[in-house]
Amino acid sequence: MKARPAFIVISIAVVAINVLIGLWYPHVWWSMVLFGPLILLGIDDMVQKKHAIKRNFPVIGHGRFMLEKIRPEIMQYFVETDTAGRPFNRILRSMIYQRAKKVSDTAPFGTQLDVYQSGYEWMDHSMYAHKIDHTGPHPRVLVGGPDCKKPYSASIMNASAMSYGSLSKNAVMAINKGAKMDNFAQNTGEGGLSQYHLKHGGDIIWQIGTGYFGARNKDGSFSETEYAKRATLENVKMIELKISQGAKPGHGGILPASKNTPEIAEIRGVEPYTEVQSPPAHTAFNNPTGLLQLIKKMRDLSGGKPVGFKLCIGRESEFIDICKAMIATGIKPDFITIDGGEGGTGAAPVEFSNYIGRPLRDGLSFAYNTLVGYDLKKDIKLIASGKVVNGFHIARALALGADMCNSARAVMMAVGCIQALQCNNNTCPTGVATQDETLMKGLDVESKSNRVANFHHATMNSFVELIGALGISSPAELNRSHINRRMSINTVKRYDELYPYVRKGAYLEKEPVAVSYKMEV
Repeated sequence: MKARPAFIVISIAVVAINVLIGLWYPHVWWSMVLFGPLILLGIDDMVQKKHAIKRNFPVIGHGRFMLEKIRPEIMQYFVETDTAGRPFNRILRSMIYQRAKKVSDTAPFGTQLDVYQSGYEWMDHSMYAHKIDHTGPHPRVLVGGPDCKKPYSASIMNASAMSYGSLSKNAVMAINKGAKMDNFAQNTGEGGLSQYHLKHGGDIIWQIGTGYFGARNKDGSFSETEYAKRATLENVKMIELKISQGAKPGHGGILPASKNTPEIAEIRGVEPYTEVQSPPAHTAFNNPTGLLQLIKKMRDLSGGKPVGFKLCIGRESEFIDICKAMIATGIKPDFITIDGGEGGTGAAPVEFSNYIGRPLRDGLSFAYNTLVGYDLKKDIKLIASGKVVNGFHIARALALGADMCNSARAVMMAVGCIQALQCNNNTCPTGVATQDETLMKGLDVESKSNRVANFHHATMNSFVELIGALGISSPAELNRSHINRRMSINTVKRYDELYPYVRKGAYLEKEPVAVSYKMEV
């Protein structure tokens, strides 16, 4: 029995027993001194909307918050992952929760990071820092190449791909409403475009994966008719063709049978209560030219909206072949999303999540250099995805060559995720990653949408303040020389030394030329 119904049954039983026995033994009523406050506390837990854990687990849910307060302070030291590469560090998690709840995220006693540890990174500030005016709009990026008729002005930070099915409908709606409130976009993930993505009017990036959910024929192939129905919707601002995902490239998505409800099955066009595995590769194309022709077709069918593709960099030669095909065909995507191998997912084989896929910084720098080397970058926006959580992560990605970023786990935490690591079991205690109605009811859309909007707004403020501290006035001025990385106790290198720039058009010549100076874009 679930915690909430169990609490109701037990409470009624306790009161009933006390009433019945109390008729003959009045002294028994004193037991209500103990049970009465607990019952009242549980009722208050079920009525309040701020904490999904307490709402789903009356009384006992308080244990989670008590443990959070008494855990050893040594846990606050910065460790991005453990040896398995899975848990998120507590400092960043606390920062997300504080920003989402609109609580001050300042910290006493200076940095909590080991600044002399290998891997520590920082930015070079300027004596002539700019004063930031937070009353104006945050900087945005216009996405759309020469063949795009409906370019989209995007936030520099958006909600990354998370499917309805993996997430609950309440979580999807909270993210979408939060996106509407603070003017950023929500990526649907490959699970299809649902009514919950559209209900609150937030901007949508519709992702289409190898399963073509929401744009497929009965045999699983790509359907131009079904695609056009949804691609032309007003809320859909961009369309992203997913080739691979950083957490499990070359594997395809997995939806457990327990999460595949009749509603989700109808949205995806599959049989309910069956495990759904997306194919590892697309069936609509099998070479770079076919990929670009599909992108052109998708752009035309959408009425000219920005269309691009997402991938985690694997074989460099395959990405280079796509660039060569762009030159040969004249067809270019409006954007390319680079996902890092460190990206998260609700479920993936351990070997895939740990050992397949190039990390974001390596993949992003390679993709940017390749596009510049073939003189293609001027028409294509780059989006970075993979553990992008705070203002520094955004600045670092933009310095490497991205134009904007996507964030998944930070948005999940803002909406209530506590990393219970039960995403694939349909038992998420906060109602974020489950299709269990009794659990998802604990996630209040109104409350959590405010937290999503708060987190995005505070993080964008932080990013703007960071670039102001550098003495620059625009995100476009960020470059690799702004980021430093400690290699050892006495060795520090700038990012332009670790990831040298490539001269514009260099790969169009017979021999590629690598140089170590700021790229001219």
